[in-house]
Amino acid sequence: MELTLGPLAYHWPADIRRDFYARIADEAPVGTVYLGEVICSKRAPFHEPDLPATIERLERGGKRVVLSSLAEVMLKREREATAGLMAAEDHEVEVNNAAGLMDRGRRPHRIGPFLNAYNEATIAWMAGQGATHVCLPAELPGHSAAVAARAARALGVGVEVQVFGRAPLAVSARCYHARAHGRHKDNCQFVCEDDPDGMPLLTLDGKPLLRVNGIQTQSESYVELVEALPELAAAGVSHARLLPQAVDMVAVARVFADHLGGMCDATEARARLAGICAGVSFSNGFFHGVAGYRHIARLGTAH
Repeated sequence: MELTLGPLAYHWPADIRRDFYARIADEAPVGTVYLGEVICSKRAPFHEPDLPATIERLERGGKRVVLSSLAEVMLKREREATAGLMAAEDHEVEVNNAAGLMDRGRRPHRIGPFLNAYNEATIAWMAGQGATHVCLPAELPGHSAAVAARAARALGVGVEVQVFGRAPLAVSARCYHARAHGRHKDNCQFVCEDDPDGMPLLTLDGKPLLRVNGIQTQSESYVELVEALPELAAAGVSHARLLPQAVDMVAVARVFADHLGGMCDATEARARLAGICAGVSFSNGFFHGVAGYRHIARLGTAH
C-alpha cells in the first residue's frame, strides 16, 4: 500500500505553502503528492506562480505529482481553468467534478473523492471512461470500500482511501466563511487565510461540531484509520491518502509508514499521532458504519 498526500484544501500563505512542499519533497515517506486548488478558484492566483517550481522540487525528491481539479465549477473562468487542466498531458490529473470528466473524455485520469464512486457499477463505468485510479468518498463504510476495491482490482484500477485528515463533507455555492465575518463571497478579502486548519463551527452550547473552509464543510475531527490499514490492504486498496492539516505532516506520514512497515503496532501509532495532533480529536465512525464523528478504538468500543 502506497502512502499519498492529498491536495491542500486550505488557503495557506505562499511562503508557508512553499516551505511545506519543500519539506514534503525532502522528508515525507509518501509516493504521490496531489497539487492544485480544489476548493476556491479565487485562491489559485496566489500559488499558481509557484506551481512549476513545486512540481520540480517534488519530482526531484522522488514523488509522483498529480494535478487535482476544482470540486465545484460554477463560473466561466472556472470552466476554462478546468478545461485547461484537463488538457494536460505532462502529468496525471485528478478529476473532482463532472465538468472535468466532460473535458478529459476517455483520456487516462484519476477520480477524486468529490465524485461519488460509491459502488462497483459506478467504478466500472468510470474505468470505461478512462479512469485508472479512484479515491473513494470519505464517508464510505469499510465493507463497501472492500467491495469497491475488489471490483476495481479486477478492472486494473487503483483504489485510494483517506486514512488521515478532516473528512471533506460538502461544498456549497455560498461561502459561509465569508458570511460568518459579515462579507460577501465576491468581497471575502480572503478571510479564510486566517484559519489554516479551518474555522470551527460550534453548536449553540459551544461544542465543536464542524469546520468551515471557504465554501467547504469538513469534519471537526481528523479521520484516523491506522487500525484499518491491514484490512484495507487485504481488500485490495492500493493507496492510503493523508490530507494536509496544520500539524507536522512529515511526522504524520512517518507514523503511517512505520505502521505499514511493521515497525509499530496500531496502539503505538495512535499514541504518536495523538502527540503530533495535540488538541485534535480523531474519528473513524464512517469506516465502521456508524456516526462519522465517533472513534472506535477496536471493534465494539466507541468514543
